Amino acid sequence: MLCTSCLFHLPFTDFHLFDDNDTARQLWGKVSFERAFSMFELSKSSRVETLLHKLKYKNQPEIGIYLGRLYASSIAEYVGEVDLIAPIPLHRSKLRKRGYNQAAKFGEGLSQGLGIPLKEDLLIRVLASESQTKRSRIDRYDNVKNAFVLNPYVTIQDLHILLVDDVLTTGATMSEAALTLVEAGAKVSIATIARA
Repeated sequence: MLCTSCLFHLPFTDFHLFDDNDTARQLWGKVSFERAFSMFELSKSSRVETLLHKLKYKNQPEIGIYLGRLYASSIAEYVGEVDLIAPIPLHRSKLRKRGYNQAAKFGEGLSQGLGIPLKEDLLIRVLASESQTKRSRIDRYDNVKNAFVLNPYVTIQDLHILLVDDVLTTGATMSEAALTLVEAGAKVSIATIARA
């Protein structure tokens, strides 16, 4: 999937080694969580941006699985007792168009590497919010307000859930999804492929 040279030059963060990391700081005060970390730093025109672009838009879901497995080996002893892995869901219209959820593919790799079950339909995206990429920080929060609901057929009281996504930018989407889980009685930890 990645040659040794590319792997060597990827900007791994090692955020899982510290509770006080940039991903965690970005989410402080927005939602209650146990741990939060990102695998890579994301910058414009970088190898990470190329990987994410191929994962999301070039029909290469295997990249997400590969990165999840790779990250699992780094974070295994730091995630604590996690009961389930849940991806940030896509709205069904976007899922139909793309064919797969890139966050779920990352979650699939983490699930394989950590031996923790993946529950793709734990959260349901009920609002087909527009892309966040060109929105201001405030608009991003408004855009995802009440975007998620808990699957009515599951109970997550007292479970520890690892919520995963591809990129953390402002934290709006992640905070809103995590809040849905916390309000249903779960503890949440957060992992993303990258942090912008």
